[in-house]
Amino acid sequence: MLAGRVKKRFKHLKKRFAKQNIEVFRLYDWDIPEIRAAVDWYAGHLVIGEYTRRQTMPEWLPMMGKAVAKALNVPSENVHLKERRAGKQDGARYERIDYTDKKIVMSERDLKFYINPYDYVDTGLFSDHRNTRLMVREMAEGKDVLNLYCYTGSFSCYAAKGGARTTTSVDRSETAIKWARENMKLNSIPEEGNTLIQAHTFDFLKKAKRENKTYDLAVIDPPSYSTTRNRNDSFDIAEDHPRLLGAAVALMRKSATVFFSTNHQDFIPRMDNLEIADVKEITSSTIPEDYISKRKKIHRCWKIDV
Repeated sequence: MLAGRVKKRFKHLKKRFAKQNIEVFRLYDWDIPEIRAAVDWYAGHLVIGEYTRRQTMPEWLPMMGKAVAKALNVPSENVHLKERRAGKQDGARYERIDYTDKKIVMSERDLKFYINPYDYVDTGLFSDHRNTRLMVREMAEGKDVLNLYCYTGSFSCYAAKGGARTTTSVDRSETAIKWARENMKLNSIPEEGNTLIQAHTFDFLKKAKRENKTYDLAVIDPPSYSTTRNRNDSFDIAEDHPRLLGAAVALMRKSATVFFSTNHQDFIPRMDNLEIADVKEITSSTIPEDYISKRKKIHRCWKIDV
């Protein structure tokens, strides 16, 4: 069932994405209730993630990998199997599962990004936000852009290519910041004017406020949960997003725009007390066709006008 569904979907999507020079796209996401998995295509590589539970049989994921690889004629060495556990997952995007340090270049329109399908649960590129990245690019010309929780810097690369005057990218992970710089070099984006900062977001926001830093455009796409053990510090988007957005909005110039997104499945927005002109949910415009699902929204997204 899975192999048949994936093969049909691949045939449907491959040509249209090839025309757009998009090499990373989703082929399956828990479309069949009994098959709890996501299958992503990475230009000849397959990343297959199983949504595991306590009762999940360990042989099930390799069986799915074998069936999908056979259907799409992908060699076994290009099949990457991941477990995605339900519930609060602290820092899943940084969770290390191997130490190959191997990266592969993938194209998304006229940009390129390094992905690593070997070492982490996440590969370095969230392709469900490729439409949102395009929106940011189209708005970026001449603007000072802030990218919080920047991960590997794909939003910043799009903004820089869109003619941003400056980009500032912030992430707590040293690995992510180094990766973001590699992505900028890959796209011939200069270091000057494109600042990368390894810092905890709230620390950065306090410091930026003290230093009177201001911005015209911001992207805020935090994890649902995170903890910092050495600081006894935690972040829960359901509880903490009003504080986060309030501190970010305080750095924005008049008529600035903030894109805020979350993949928390039960998220309830509380934005009534923000000092803003308008807020509009734009989720339907930001989810690409390969991520449209009857079962769930891969993310939600709001455009906040300051």
